[in-house]
Amino acid sequence: MNDVTIYDNRFNGNEWFVIAMIVVGILAIWILPKKFTLTQSLFNLLIGVVFGLMFDHTIAVPPFDLYDVGDESRYQLFDIFSYTMYAPFGYIFIYFYKKWGVRGFYTIPYILLWTSMGIGVEWLSVLVGIFHYKHGYQLTYSIPIYLFLQTIHLLLYRMFFPEHKAIS
Repeated sequence: MNDVTIYDNRFNGNEWFVIAMIVVGILAIWILPKKFTLTQSLFNLLIGVVFGLMFDHTIAVPPFDLYDVGDESRYQLFDIFSYTMYAPFGYIFIYFYKKWGVRGFYTIPYILLWTSMGIGVEWLSVLVGIFHYKHGYQLTYSIPIYLFLQTIHLLLYRMFFPEHKAIS
């Protein structure tokens, strides 16, 4: 029960992928025109990290234990660092929602688009060794999770920031 599976023991592709995702995400946020107050920005950055931690500590640990993160089946310091790569996604998700004025029916294809992008990034993450599926887990099982989390993110954002409080 306390066996540790070691997938890798070097600093290589999976760590560089995490670093690249964080750097590209931060650069994107820096380059994009500012649309949010500090509170809105922090909300959108932190919600991605919180959702990542919440779901990893729900379905990636016993009793489910459906996948491992990083180089080993136990959490390591770099695995915690890897959660920061989710921060820019939450920010950019709401950024383009606001910029494009997505409303009504168009919210559905917008969430579907972002779910597709999330699945794409997760697929790349599997290829580089960030995620290691176990017990029959498959990439397609993540689709409802992304749909749910992006819907919740959008609902929470609209609930906490109901009007046009964003910077013009």
